[in-house]
Amino acid sequence: MTWETVIGLEVHVQLSTRSKIFSGAATAFGAEPNTQACEVDVALPGVLPVLNAAVVEKAVRFGLAVGSTINRRSIFARKNYFYPDLPKGYQISQYEIPVVQHGSIDIVLGDVTKTVRLTRAHLEEDAGKSLHEDFHGMSGIDLNRAGTPLLEIVSEPDMRSAAEAVAYAKALHALVRWLDICDGNMQEGSFRMDANVSVRPAGASALGTRCEIKNLNSFRFLERAIDYEVKRQIDLIAAGGSVRQETRLYDPERDETRAMRSKEDAHDYRYFPDPDLLPLEISEAFLAELGASMPELPAQKRERFTTEYALSAYDANLLTASRELADYFERAAAGLTGQGPKLAANWINGALAAKLNEAAADIGASTITPRALRALIERIADGTVSSKIARDVFDAMWAGEGDADSIIERRGLRQISDGGALERLVEEVIAANGAQVADYRAGKAKAFNALVGQVMKASKGKANPQQVNDILRRKLT
Repeated sequence: MTWETVIGLEVHVQLSTRSKIFSGAATAFGAEPNTQACEVDVALPGVLPVLNAAVVEKAVRFGLAVGSTINRRSIFARKNYFYPDLPKGYQISQYEIPVVQHGSIDIVLGDVTKTVRLTRAHLEEDAGKSLHEDFHGMSGIDLNRAGTPLLEIVSEPDMRSAAEAVAYAKALHALVRWLDICDGNMQEGSFRMDANVSVRPAGASALGTRCEIKNLNSFRFLERAIDYEVKRQIDLIAAGGSVRQETRLYDPERDETRAMRSKEDAHDYRYFPDPDLLPLEISEAFLAELGASMPELPAQKRERFTTEYALSAYDANLLTASRELADYFERAAAGLTGQGPKLAANWINGALAAKLNEAAADIGASTITPRALRALIERIADGTVSSKIARDVFDAMWAGEGDADSIIERRGLRQISDGGALERLVEEVIAANGAQVADYRAGKAKAFNALVGQVMKASKGKANPQQVNDILRRKLT
């Protein structure tokens, strides 16, 4: 039987506010356990939650970016369950009426663009953290995360492979960082993914029984967990068994998912409106103000890069992987004409990307500023250095040896463009390579490239390649 995979993702995005969603306690990462949990976070009797306005602003920014419906009136609810790291015995969340509904995110795999629909994005507080490793026969509870603001973004089950799920997660990760509503630090828990996975016979319309894989904190683990879970479910059904609805955890060391608990349905949480919080009401003026302050979005910037700078869709897509990278390109391309912006894109997506990859760093760690890269491109454009020599200059710039002009002068890398000097070099090469000259005149085109190589070698790579080609052809005809 041929099977179809069905995947939906629930992504918990930690909103980048300095204080928590319902209290003034700090959200900074790495503090000593229980030093950033105030009376509201630990649920002391008589305390009341107060909604953080910055949390609402960031949620609405996300909704505007993905074309969602922003509910003018939304409600906070109590989600009841009992874990040691949940001080109140319930989590304040949103259920029936979330702040953000619907919307979509486009993902790209190869040459194919696919739209993934969003069900909702709702605000909620995070729980604390149970610690097991450092205790013998006991668990420790750190409530620093309790009350940290989260935007839970729920997709429709529109993805059909682990690759699509990863592409969606990466697009969402890039967007929340672009909007500056989340730092996206997956190691610190700022961006956590739950994958709902099921399988069904190809062509079937009914959904299969789903399992939820919880708390995946890397794109690689997301892909591996889904691939394992899909195979597990197919093998189970093929052997005559059935899939149980349950929550599972992924073990990266064993590369497998394991059952954690039976999967709850919404009614198991006994949602009801939180009596301590008024409904959240969003005014038209607030929406208009946020809409006017929205940054240029990735899709808009990609379209502008292809029209304003004549870049290919491929280059524009790479350059808008992050807001910082797109800004770097625009500063590097400023004032460049003709093929200048294309050259800037090539250097950023090529040599610079390779250096950053080697250093396991992002564009913010580049040792070459946009202005310094632009100066190098200008020296290529005006013929001061060839593209090949420019790579040596670039490597020296990356190593901190100075700007392009000083490196070119200090190393004597200026391109030879003097016609008389090049003619003499060409004549010397023709005289010393009679066999290759004869081969070229006999119709062997490769011999011409060999002669060009000899001229470049004689000039130590400094000869202007285009002039060498022109002079050599003229001399050989």
